[in-house]
Amino acid sequence: MSANLIVPVIICGGSGTRLWPLSRETRPKQFFPLTGGLSTFQQVLQRVSDSALFARPIVVTNSEFRFTVADQVQTCGCQADILLEPVGRDSGPAICVAAELAGRRDPGARVLVVAADHLIRDAQAFRDACKAALPAADQGRIVTFGVKPAGPATSYGYIKPAGQLPGCEAFAVEAFVEKPDAATAARYVADGYLWNSGNFLFRADVLLGQVEQFEPQMRATAREAIDGLISDLDFLRLPERVFAQAPKKSIDYMVMERTPLAAVLPVSFSWSDIGSWGSLWQELEHDTEGNAADGPVVLMNTRNSLVRSDETVLTTVVGLEDVVVVATSDAVLVTSRAQSEAVKELVQKLKSGNYREATEHRRVHRPWGYYQGIDAGPRYQVKRIVVKPAGKLSLQKHFHRAEHWVVVKGTAEVVVNDDTRIVYENESVYLPIGSTHRLTNPGKIPLEMIEVQVGSYLGEDDILRFEDIYSRK
Repeated sequence: MSANLIVPVIICGGSGTRLWPLSRETRPKQFFPLTGGLSTFQQVLQRVSDSALFARPIVVTNSEFRFTVADQVQTCGCQADILLEPVGRDSGPAICVAAELAGRRDPGARVLVVAADHLIRDAQAFRDACKAALPAADQGRIVTFGVKPAGPATSYGYIKPAGQLPGCEAFAVEAFVEKPDAATAARYVADGYLWNSGNFLFRADVLLGQVEQFEPQMRATAREAIDGLISDLDFLRLPERVFAQAPKKSIDYMVMERTPLAAVLPVSFSWSDIGSWGSLWQELEHDTEGNAADGPVVLMNTRNSLVRSDETVLTTVVGLEDVVVVATSDAVLVTSRAQSEAVKELVQKLKSGNYREATEHRRVHRPWGYYQGIDAGPRYQVKRIVVKPAGKLSLQKHFHRAEHWVVVKGTAEVVVNDDTRIVYENESVYLPIGSTHRLTNPGKIPLEMIEVQVGSYLGEDDILRFEDIYSRK
């Protein structure tokens, strides 16, 4: 790794509550194309893909998201080291272990921390800001990017700059302040405060030295976690026993609000953390009535609204203004744009009511593709299964159900006990209870199937795996 390059660290976790029902705990917002053909995570990967400025990125993510991350990295033609957290411990531990890993590889590593779900449209302006922050980072400062406010927003934290640092475009930091009320936000903007974007640039040794001072347990945990790093396929797993001991704190509380080395670089590029449907509406293109629509949507006498629908649900809105309507196959959200930040609290209410839709999608992604529920009743359920080219399900058996597979597109290779056969479009195969079976897509196009399950118990945990190319248990 060249000492002249910046090591991007992409924080790719999240609970998926703010853009519910599109974003959910099992698949949060950074994995969806919100403003174009690429997900925000893939847009971040492309922003840090300039090999003259950036080294190979480190992506820190939850173990449950590992195959989605790997798939999206590959799909956009990028490469990355994928570091897996066994449990979520907030941004502080995630950044510390990534800085430890970068510092082991290069003692003088410069580390850039960015979030996977932030939107920055001007990639070149972002890269220019990284270059502008380097002199302060090389002087031993921990530099955060402070966005010049577009208005008195109440959904962001603020930074009060102090004097400009010698030989740098960055400023010392006088104070970090929490999200204000409207009147305070207006005063902050008038007084030259900046939005806290949560993007940082620093030398790995500098940050870890500050962690050693303020959070010695975290420093020791980071060392031990990287010492015990486990390679698993294309992933790097942090040991659960060690990482679970890390204090659950954000990097702001752990370091930035306590360190005398904080600096801020004012940046003027457009930036959003897409923290609500209302903030997403502001980032989208609008029609002549101020509407942003996506999917099978028909609007009449509707203004200044965001209406989004998945491919299976026709959504119509008549005579409304300033609303958000989001329809998925199993849930619908209707809210005023002004109240869209309350969706996070709505999801908590749904969780309290034990609604599965609060956290899970009907479409469940797997490393080989996905499946989606179509219908269910006593002793049966019907699913649509899509397997990527070269995708292979585990060799497995079920104890309580039989299955019928009908190929509707592509070609399937099916193993049933000692028999291997090719199943073409409009052909079917039956899998008796207790049979050992495996499904593979040997073709060049996605394999699409309808699966009918019949039995006394249809839970996903009724499975015994014998072999799995993705190392699942």
